[in-house]
Amino acid sequence: MNDPVKRRPYSSQTRREAAIRTRQAVLAAASQLFVERGYAGMTMQAVADEAGVVVDTVYAAVGTKPSIVRELIEAAISGTGARVPAEDRDYVQRIRAAPSAQTKLTIYARAMRRIHARLAPLVIALRDASSLHPELAALWQEISERRANNMRLLADDLLATGEIRPGISRDELADLIWATNSPEFYVLLVGQRHWSARRYERWLGDAWIRLFLARRDQSEPTQ
Repeated sequence: MNDPVKRRPYSSQTRREAAIRTRQAVLAAASQLFVERGYAGMTMQAVADEAGVVVDTVYAAVGTKPSIVRELIEAAISGTGARVPAEDRDYVQRIRAAPSAQTKLTIYARAMRRIHARLAPLVIALRDASSLHPELAALWQEISERRANNMRLLADDLLATGEIRPGISRDELADLIWATNSPEFYVLLVGQRHWSARRYERWLGDAWIRLFLARRDQSEPTQ
């Protein structure tokens, strides 16, 4: 006679895997609809239809519409399907371990290229929707402030190398990185001017190095 207790771990694992697949399908459907139709067009019914599930499953897998948008943004930032604190991200750890400002900026430019390929269309959709939907305005403000704060931390790390050009303050350094690595800037160059993502990465790293580093460092080749 089969022992039902022995089947439970397998059944539990199977249910977890099915739940993960359903959640991924819901988020993929929501992402496509949010970018293509905007927040108003990303109805729960449309998400359910696109994901091949019922509306109740969408709520159970992710939550309400604002919750879905938050999950989309966080997953795009981390690239892992869930929110990851900035200090735990692989590229942040590599930036902090890098010995020179030039290497730090090169690593960050590469990271921005990879992140914005996922993130930029979602952030543009969020920005556009935030002025019309109060439930998204707070999320837009939170994302903007979090990014600005992360740039101040990066500025501190760069200044600690002693390689930043004299006369550039912490706030100026943070603000200029914040502006030039924005999703809007990526969309302008890659989306509208049809730059390749790798051209964007190379230009971003070179621009930062030329703008921020003391002249003696500018002669070093970029990676």
